[in-house]
Amino acid sequence: MQRESTAFGCARRLGAGVLLLLAGGCAIAPTEKRHSPEEIARYSSADFAAPIASEAGEREVFDEAGRTIRDALALGTADDAEARIPDALSAVAFFNRDLEAGRVILLNALPGLAARPPAYQRGVLSVAHQLYFRDAAPWMRSLLSEIATPREFAIAAYTLLRAEDDAATRAFIRDRMVMRFADPATEPRLVALQDRLATDPRTHAARRPPLAELFAAPLRAGHPVIFSVQRPGRNVFGLALVRGADGRFARDADGSLFAQPMLARATTELPGTITNGHTPRGVFTIVGAGTATNKWIGPTPYLHSKIPVEATVAEYEHAEVQAEWDEARYASFLPPSWRDYFPMKEAWLAGRAGRDDMILHGTTINSGYYTGASYYPGTPSAGCLVSMETWSKADGRQMSSDQLTLAKVFTREGKDRGYLVVVEIDEGPGPVRLDEVVPYLPRE
Repeated sequence: MQRESTAFGCARRLGAGVLLLLAGGCAIAPTEKRHSPEEIARYSSADFAAPIASEAGEREVFDEAGRTIRDALALGTADDAEARIPDALSAVAFFNRDLEAGRVILLNALPGLAARPPAYQRGVLSVAHQLYFRDAAPWMRSLLSEIATPREFAIAAYTLLRAEDDAATRAFIRDRMVMRFADPATEPRLVALQDRLATDPRTHAARRPPLAELFAAPLRAGHPVIFSVQRPGRNVFGLALVRGADGRFARDADGSLFAQPMLARATTELPGTITNGHTPRGVFTIVGAGTATNKWIGPTPYLHSKIPVEATVAEYEHAEVQAEWDEARYASFLPPSWRDYFPMKEAWLAGRAGRDDMILHGTTINSGYYTGASYYPGTPSAGCLVSMETWSKADGRQMSSDQLTLAKVFTREGKDRGYLVVVEIDEGPGPVRLDEVVPYLPRE
């Protein structure tokens, strides 16, 4: 299966491109540094620096983003052979700047969008979904009758739903889906969209199986597990906990449970089956640690998480297994009560859809871009799980890193192979709190 390319936050390599944040590589770079548990145990924040996090380094790319936006604004409705419009819209979204200019650029791009290549459509539609869904909604109705690719169709549908989520709109989308695609029940992005059209997300939440059974599930015994507990919508920080290979949840030096904030929010705010959407819910495998060359991720060791299809069955089993993927194999990593719970199938569907490069990493992005946001001081990504880090504005030296702490805790028993479970709990007004999770953890 052809893999989908990611953008800024979660591609480990930094590809060429105007902003560097539209980077594209998905395979691990041959020169990428990998880290053993023993190396991770020795690291401290003093070992890491990120020039992009310094005031001078950041200013350079911020100014380039401004030039990109101005060029696209001047382009108007003329031919965009160099795809400057998607680049400019991504710059608007990433830096949260020039929002009115972005609106003009978007509205200029929508009339002829159906004739553009799918990747171009995705770039424009993703920003429409994030920032301008009300302005874009009238265009989505016509586009849903013209778009021929399931990913872009789904993005347009979700954009329309953000503006008009009612029975008539859902029926309209269903009708167009049947008209445009011969068998939507076999296409993973359309399977997820059909579920969204048929089932209110609050209904899924009400039917959620017992959390205690998920936190106690062995997955595959003898491997550490990170649980990333999030709220629906990903508008606030979630919480990361680590269960060791011995089955016990990690504790800090004072004996209290280890737990730290983690953001699993995508800049696009799209669902987890869509390129650059939120981190999918479900079970990931973790296959070691590395250093990304994407400057927005930074030099702190990331934990290399993968979803089905992106990872082989053997990588999931952490054993020499000759087998092919099917849904039953994926479901076997969940406790029985969770296997038919649709939200936890999202990682499986995302893998079938070709998503990849959704890793656990730090961040060099200036959180000031998102001042006033409900998730501030967090920085959204392109579908990864992001832990907080702080850097010196003077020289880009690292001052603190939740990501390094997480990597140390995960590998503390000398193992760097294990699992990640992303699960959503109830909606709430603020970040996920430890006291919401503790009642469901196994008693020690």
